Amino acid sequence: MPTITTQDGTQIYYKDWGSGPVVVMSHGWPLTADSWESQMLFLASQGYRVIAHDRRGHGRSSQPWHGNEMDTYADDLATLIEQLGLQAITLVGFSTGGGEITRYIGRHGTRRVAAAVLVSAVPPLMLKTAANPIGLPIEVFDGIRAGQVADRSQLYKDLAAGPFFGFNRPGAKPSQGMIDSFWMQGMMGGHKNTHDCIKAFSETDFTEDLKKFDVPTLVIHGDDDQVVPIDAAGRSSARLVEGARLIVYPGAPHGITDTHKERLNQDLLDFLKAQG
Repeated sequence: MPTITTQDGTQIYYKDWGSGPVVVMSHGWPLTADSWESQMLFLASQGYRVIAHDRRGHGRSSQPWHGNEMDTYADDLATLIEQLGLQAITLVGFSTGGGEITRYIGRHGTRRVAAAVLVSAVPPLMLKTAANPIGLPIEVFDGIRAGQVADRSQLYKDLAAGPFFGFNRPGAKPSQGMIDSFWMQGMMGGHKNTHDCIKAFSETDFTEDLKKFDVPTLVIHGDDDQVVPIDAAGRSSARLVEGARLIVYPGAPHGITDTHKERLNQDLLDFLKAQG
């Protein structure tokens, strides 16, 4: 399997499909690069080189005890980009991966970045605080942590069968395949790593990172996202990034990479083509 090795010896698995202008995709929690497979297949077929990695502690990458936080995730991404010699890339981040690419720009700048896309992404801050009253209470994330410790296999099944894909909404038609894929990807990750990642995606404040964006930026979010609510996330991020374009998917859940993949694929392609 293709991997790169970070400064602390962590091996990061990645897949590298197609040729052409480069798109680098960062996945959500507790998933893997496989969660991007519909977008990767489509964009690679349209003449793009598409790269997606498994975050440390997730999927086929190493499961180190330490470094399961956003600064290190961003530095791992920087190592991947540098070791592969990538330039003029479009960064695309879903959910937690949106935080990862945002912190990457905050820490490493846009010297190698041509554009950015935030999809159902966690920035600027998920947690409710005095300065962020529209965030989610800490009890929500404590509940996820408790569920993971008690029975993470069941937690992942419940998330996928319920709010992640919106299968808990009236009239929804659950896909057992999507549920099984989510569960399988989640269980590939390390217990400690995915547990730590809950704090990373919920408590990291990306406000100052977003203010450093100086490349064309697209924000895509469903307005029925029960996992990362649009007001505290997509709409707030779009306001913080100068010139960002916000596309709202009416009635769409969190997991739009699967539930709305045809529209998302086309919106990504249109955005890429607009960059030349």
